[in-house]
Amino acid sequence: MLSCCFHIFCFVALNCGYLVFIFFALELLVLKEENQDLNEMEPTDQYEKHHDLITGDEATQTKTASVRKRAQKTKSNSSFTCHHCGRSFSEKQKLKIHVRVHTGERPFPCQQCGKSFAQPGALKRHMRTHSGEKPYTCQQCGNSFTQKEALKRHMRTHSGEKPFTCQQCGTVFTQKQNLQRHMRTHSGEKPYTCHQCGKSFTQKGSLLSHMNIHTGEKPYTCEQCGKSFPAKQNLKIHMRVHTGEKPYSCKYCGKNFTNAYSCNYHMRVHTGQNVFTCDRCGKTLTTEFSLECHKLRHTGKKPFKCDQCGKGFICKVRLDCHMKTHSAEKCCKCAQCGKSYSNKSSLNAHRFTKRSNFKNPQHIHSGERPINCDECNTFLLTFTPDRCT
Repeated sequence: MLSCCFHIFCFVALNCGYLVFIFFALELLVLKEENQDLNEMEPTDQYEKHHDLITGDEATQTKTASVRKRAQKTKSNSSFTCHHCGRSFSEKQKLKIHVRVHTGERPFPCQQCGKSFAQPGALKRHMRTHSGEKPYTCQQCGNSFTQKEALKRHMRTHSGEKPFTCQQCGTVFTQKQNLQRHMRTHSGEKPYTCHQCGKSFTQKGSLLSHMNIHTGEKPYTCEQCGKSFPAKQNLKIHMRVHTGEKPYSCKYCGKNFTNAYSCNYHMRVHTGQNVFTCDRCGKTLTTEFSLECHKLRHTGKKPFKCDQCGKGFICKVRLDCHMKTHSAEKCCKCAQCGKSYSNKSSLNAHRFTKRSNFKNPQHIHSGERPINCDECNTFLLTFTPDRCT
């Protein structure tokens, strides 16, 4: 858009009976407006356009050079420069909007949920989350989005484009925010902290799942057995109990596990790393806590007592399971016959064939009794010492 201003001054002078018109035309002033509509750009969009995610000294050098280059380039035709990053603007109002990226000012609140934004355009886009409006549709799969940028990111799932690369390990990502989260695995940064216990996390979603532990909320429920979990990942791992999937294998002996944590602990038996050995029987355990509980078996001590019946246990977990026998609570239900039990051990005794294959028919229903007592040759569902005496 060109704005033209002509200032014409007419001086009328009478000299010796003649009329003299003198026209003075001032030079043409051309103001070229910037192509970017700052009122429709979110602060994160501005930042993403001018900042590449690089860590260490390289990031400092790159940022300094970039600021200096932009400042020199725009000095001749822009009057308003951001002192934070060096970016220049032709209008003071545009600079004011841009500075909110650095200051964090968000003067435009949503009247429905209270969330605030730096620009009215960002608030307008946010309101679509309440109205359900999704004007941007993918022509390939039909998915719709509230923002044009979200559609652009989605299209990379079809094209396979991954433009964001980690400079340290080479891993590529479709979205910049995924790269930013990944970089925390290298830096060790954990910006999300639980205010109750102080534990920190690299992702906000991980913190929200962790908070369910404190609140007791378990929103993820197994459709097969009804057991609930505080995090989606916990449910995913649990489902392998039903499917029999064990994707993690010990590279030393080939034993398979349902999760990486169990596999890594098992591998310590082979490597000798952080293995705790009982000085009485020589049994090795992977944690110091497990060793302490194991030693109580030799001493006969049972420090955790039931306040209702006086029965003792070597660890609190077993006491907690026992306490359910005094209440009406029976949280463990057999998916085959519907019978309920107060603890998982009793349920497993009811349905157990082989621990590695829960999906096969259970021997309580098939009549199979796979455990043979060496003393009296009695076949049992589970090992119960008092049945053999």
